[in-house]
Amino acid sequence: MKVNLGLIGFGTVGSGVVKLLRENHDLIEKRTGAALHLKKIADRDISSDRGVNVDPKILTTDVETILSNPEIEIVIELIGGEEPAKSYIIEALRRKKHVVTANKVLLAKYSEEIFKIAKGNNVQVQYEGSVAGGIPLINALREGLVANKVRTILGIINGTTNYILTKMNEDGQSFEEALKGAKEKGYAETNPALDIEGIDSGEKLAILSSLAFGTRVDMSNVYTEGISKITIQDIKFAREFGYIIKLLAIAKNTNQDIELRVHPTMLPLKHPLASVRDEYNAIYIEGDAVGTTMFYGKGAGQMPTASSVISDVIKVALNMGNTISYPNLIWGTKKIKSIEEITSRYYLRFPILDQPGVIGKIGTILGEHDISITSAIATLVEKQKNEGNVEILTHETKERNIRSALKEIDELPMMWGQSLLIRIEE
Repeated sequence: MKVNLGLIGFGTVGSGVVKLLRENHDLIEKRTGAALHLKKIADRDISSDRGVNVDPKILTTDVETILSNPEIEIVIELIGGEEPAKSYIIEALRRKKHVVTANKVLLAKYSEEIFKIAKGNNVQVQYEGSVAGGIPLINALREGLVANKVRTILGIINGTTNYILTKMNEDGQSFEEALKGAKEKGYAETNPALDIEGIDSGEKLAILSSLAFGTRVDMSNVYTEGISKITIQDIKFAREFGYIIKLLAIAKNTNQDIELRVHPTMLPLKHPLASVRDEYNAIYIEGDAVGTTMFYGKGAGQMPTASSVISDVIKVALNMGNTISYPNLIWGTKKIKSIEEITSRYYLRFPILDQPGVIGKIGTILGEHDISITSAIATLVEKQKNEGNVEILTHETKERNIRSALKEIDELPMMWGQSLLIRIEE
């Protein structure tokens, strides 16, 4: 069975798709019976070397030559971002072409609209490459775990931040040093804000939680907080008390509501996610029937993401000609809990002036907000004669209480900087 493809976007992942189609064409056809033929590639730049030989006749700067070609059955969108990607995908669907995409930004914001158009035209949309690169996570949630009530998702789903935190933890690098190294290795963009501020992880969590919990979720529902305020002092304190700091994407489903949050988190060193290093991703899922499972691998990069894209293409190809059965992705509505309503244990760091009664004052304010302390350490800042830090671990408490207490403490004259909180996930 010959299947004609049109590729929109000939960047890093797009060129990986072309390489994989060329190198493993025969293997794919033997395994699936589908002969995948790349008929056209559209990109703004068709002259730069991508490291793969392509017949110049199939290259174009005009996307319309793909959208209007009746022989092209599957359109692969790999340009990313909102526009013009959204318009291209919608137009392809309206012209009854199947779509494969790795566009997490679009899916986190417009999945309902896109799937509705696809259903109306009896065509498929597949998007395995949008989350966790080469890890087959979307299909696991949609198919492999479909009989489960998913209770919890804990994910390290951004390789850039995991690399930075690994270097801080293992090599004692500062955040700035580790970020510079991530840029040099190509893990971080020139402007890395989407990664280090947790936005990339938040978009991915929106997609995963919609699939897992059947509740409509977009990026605005996900609380996000980045890692730029984490210091070596925090890393050392965490390790001393048996924890490691990771940027964690957290989704929890209870009978009443859903928690959706991305932020630095202290994990026990014995937790399965604690050993995930460098640019690798891992997702820990708890279901009522299966118990706990974990998916691990390269969460980004040219060939891992290309692998997921080709997997989606084959899935579409094998179902072409059939009446498309659309899963009921949204089957209920649950309140999404505000970050102030969550309950957690906390690590708190207070930059204080070295004065008598400081620790007592902090402890008193915390107690007035129903916050109980389990451990406390005071240290002087190296080379700063009168400045120090008080670091505290708390019992489980409401975030609202923590925030109120920190606001009050930050206004005290004994503080030389802003306090920091890191949530603890056992």
